Amino acid sequence: MRFLKSFYYAVRGIVTACRQRNFRFHLCAAAFVIFFAARFYSFGKAEWGVLLLTCAVVPALESVNTGLEKLADKVTEEHSHRIRLAKDCAAGAVLIAAVFAVAIGVIMFWDPDKFLLIRLYFSEPVRLSLLILSVALAWAFTFLPEQFFK
Repeated sequence: MRFLKSFYYAVRGIVTACRQRNFRFHLCAAAFVIFFAARFYSFGKAEWGVLLLTCAVVPALESVNTGLEKLADKVTEEHSHRIRLAKDCAAGAVLIAAVFAVAIGVIMFWDPDKFLLIRLYFSEPVRLSLLILSVALAWAFTFLPEQFFK
């Protein structure tokens, strides 16, 4: 039973992290990356492994950052130089992962021939409309105030 409870706690942690705008942004970015990879690229197993791991690391670190911030805020509401440094280090870890995720994305996705294929694919009005709608929904999901996620 403890084993199953650990999954409950983990899901609760993901829900808590999902209340943070940056976490929602990273989820949406990963969804778009995975869609474009699946639709337009012929990646092998190793490339998919790198891509999925990259898409998982950034939100995972964002979740750790959120947990550390919640804990630090509970420890003291007063200004603490050490707590500020701990929070900054956790946020820095997310930034490092995000910058390298973008670099990995450029390495894996930069292909002018594929860009032409993507442009042709979305030249169809229905597909372009669906892309615009999905971007709008991702924007709304990302930037809705946190009180909608409580």
